[in-house]
Amino acid sequence: MNVRIALAGNPNCGKTTLFNALTGSNQFVGNWPGVTVEKKEGKLKKHDGVIVTDLPGIYSLSPYTLEEVVARNYLIGERPDVILNIVDGTNLERNLYLTTQLTELGIPVVIAVNMMDVVAKNGDKINVAELSRELGCKIVEISALKGTGIMTAAEEAIKAAQNSKTVPMHTFSGAVEHAIAHIEEEVLHNMPEEQQRWYAIKIFERDTKAIESLGVDEASLAHIENDIVAAEKELDDDAESIITNERYVYIANLMKACYKKKNAGKLSTSDKIDKIVTSRLLGLPIFAVIMFLVYYISMVTIGSSATDWANDGLFGDGWHLFGIGSSAYGDVADEYGEAAQIVNGYIEFAGEKGVDTEELTAALDTESEDFDAAAAKTALDGFVNSEAKDLGDATYTVVDEETMADEEVTSSYDDLKDAVETYEKYDCTEPDPADYGVWVPGVPVLVENALDAANCADWLKGLILDGIVAGVGAVLGFVPQMLVLFLLLAFLEACGYMARIAFVLDRVFRKFGLSGKSFIPMLIGTGCGVPGIMASRTIENDRDRKMTIMTTTFIPCGAKVPFISMVAGAIFGGSAMIATSAYFVGMAAIIVSGIMLKKTKMFAGDPAPFVMELPAYHLPTLLNVLRSMWERGWSFIKKAGTIILLSTIFVWFTTYFGFADGHFGMLSEEQIDSSILAVIGNAIAWIFAPLGWGNWQAAVASITGLVAKENIVGTLGILYGGSGSVYGNLAQAFTQISGYSFLVFNLLCAPCFAAIGAIKREMNNAKWTWFAIGYQCVFAYVVALMVNQFGLLFTGSINVIGTIAALAVLVFIIYMLFKPYKESNTLKTNVKISA
Repeated sequence: MNVRIALAGNPNCGKTTLFNALTGSNQFVGNWPGVTVEKKEGKLKKHDGVIVTDLPGIYSLSPYTLEEVVARNYLIGERPDVILNIVDGTNLERNLYLTTQLTELGIPVVIAVNMMDVVAKNGDKINVAELSRELGCKIVEISALKGTGIMTAAEEAIKAAQNSKTVPMHTFSGAVEHAIAHIEEEVLHNMPEEQQRWYAIKIFERDTKAIESLGVDEASLAHIENDIVAAEKELDDDAESIITNERYVYIANLMKACYKKKNAGKLSTSDKIDKIVTSRLLGLPIFAVIMFLVYYISMVTIGSSATDWANDGLFGDGWHLFGIGSSAYGDVADEYGEAAQIVNGYIEFAGEKGVDTEELTAALDTESEDFDAAAAKTALDGFVNSEAKDLGDATYTVVDEETMADEEVTSSYDDLKDAVETYEKYDCTEPDPADYGVWVPGVPVLVENALDAANCADWLKGLILDGIVAGVGAVLGFVPQMLVLFLLLAFLEACGYMARIAFVLDRVFRKFGLSGKSFIPMLIGTGCGVPGIMASRTIENDRDRKMTIMTTTFIPCGAKVPFISMVAGAIFGGSAMIATSAYFVGMAAIIVSGIMLKKTKMFAGDPAPFVMELPAYHLPTLLNVLRSMWERGWSFIKKAGTIILLSTIFVWFTTYFGFADGHFGMLSEEQIDSSILAVIGNAIAWIFAPLGWGNWQAAVASITGLVAKENIVGTLGILYGGSGSVYGNLAQAFTQISGYSFLVFNLLCAPCFAAIGAIKREMNNAKWTWFAIGYQCVFAYVVALMVNQFGLLFTGSINVIGTIAALAVLVFIIYMLFKPYKESNTLKTNVKISA
């Protein structure tokens, strides 16, 4: 038995939830032929030979959007065995508009009325039997969220595919039916009878795509045009509006006969919530608070803990299984660390005062093959009883582990004696975590042990450990944090809140010349910029669409999250404000760009009116939220295993190979400044010097970020992963001002190659593509310039030329923001269709 079931329905009707419930893990995801709209197919659980196709969410079969074209082409061209039409029971009238069109296709239709649990909870009643009789097809009550009735609906669809056909029960007014009959007779008489009515209606509506697909000759078109014009004159409207109006009249009669609303005219719970979250005063502040909480949870609390484990444990030295022994080790490590800080601080202070500490430093070097704990204690006791006695209080510099900032500390001689006693208790050697509890070695340790056992060549060991494991591991270490972020965003999307944000931001966007529709690509772009750019196709206005394509990638995508986290963690002590600010910097960049670009001739004009459907709030199923989170996360992991792997190999090779002492070969840590990558980096580093990070490492990381933004983390992991921790080395390489400048530039500059390719496809014009990339890079540069130069004013380190340049840029931006432009008196309000 081979049956093809097509799931069709409006956006937000629960169609995807039903698809996931019917197919489970038996899904195949790709793209529809020739387009970028996602195609989902799956095998029906417990039924062999039954394939379920999830069509894009659409409101009608008119070819206005790419999704409608895709769904229509599939239904007409592929002609599935049956259509399972998912209808939202809480929005029955709007959903039935698509149903009236589906029943005309000549394909068996079964209707699944979803959210019946909500309908019952609201006290509303749907006369399913009467509705089924009026529409001429089987109707099943379901709740996709709770899983009730879903398999019954699928089995009814299988029965319908084998045993029945759907005949449309509704008819239009006499003049329209007369014209449709003439069209069928004139051009469709050779077509199967069940397909004639749908095509006849489309020809009546003057649907160009339908007419082209049929190849109707000019003489026949001229003949039937007389009937269409006659109907238009009689009903005093254009053909398409006549059909639309008569469908709604028919649906209104159905609603009177089959639907009884208990609280007609009263506000629903969703509407009551919307009065607050979409209000003019509270809408944006609530959005800001929610996004702060999302980033705080994912970057600082749960996400940070998980990422710390991944970076320090899985891709670090290792971790204590189930935390067994971690507390005991933490106590002794802290005790030893405080003692070591004082001892090393005194030795540093003594060296600055002219004391010869070379022998003592060598004796305490635990990395040396000649290290002897007894000799180290003897040397240390000698230092305490002689040189240190005369030093008095020692002042020295330490690095704060939370903020990674330098701070001065003063210790007394008595502090030193206590510290030495503790230091010697541990044989002058840092406690080994493997001696406490159950210790699991990290991936680098296991790999290194395996390579040592195999007597691996030094260059290959370096490639695997310092290149692949360090680079890819640095990226994958942020996966837990990203999964938490994706989980929270998936919940906000599934519960219906993100649709409200599009509505709220339309008020803001419209004032700055952008349509609220631009937020949808930006919302999608938080996962990945490529589908975000592609989603701009839903914007009808060409100017608005081009501007949206140019600015969508300013929003932090999933690939940018790791380097935002790295900068926030290494330079700002893991501050949630820094991570959250990245999101709002992206939003501000979009708004400022929108205002400035709208003042130019290329983009002048009013934004298109915005109509937004707001689905009812509901708690999404855990499975659906987890599925959405995993799809985004898995896409990131696959990229780390391919593009980033190749990039890290390239970065490692060019970092550890170069010309030293007149010969080309592998370099030591001390010779990296002579590497191939250093030569390339130094050639371009001067460009970024005004931004505060004119070192070759940062310059190279920004360039490799064009391949994939995750590469920034992988590259920095390799370049700053030598002696000491990556975070510690980064904190020394960047100040907070230059670090934020680095973050802003890489957040706003040209996106990865994949997204640039998407821009090229959507622009379909080389000049527009280069203009978009150029604008993004220049805008990122001047914003980072202002961040650095104005930041330096607060530190007293003023660069006169840089400050003047930054002021000139600021003046120009302010001028463009306040420069008046003509705006026609078209509709400037947004409209919402709430559940």
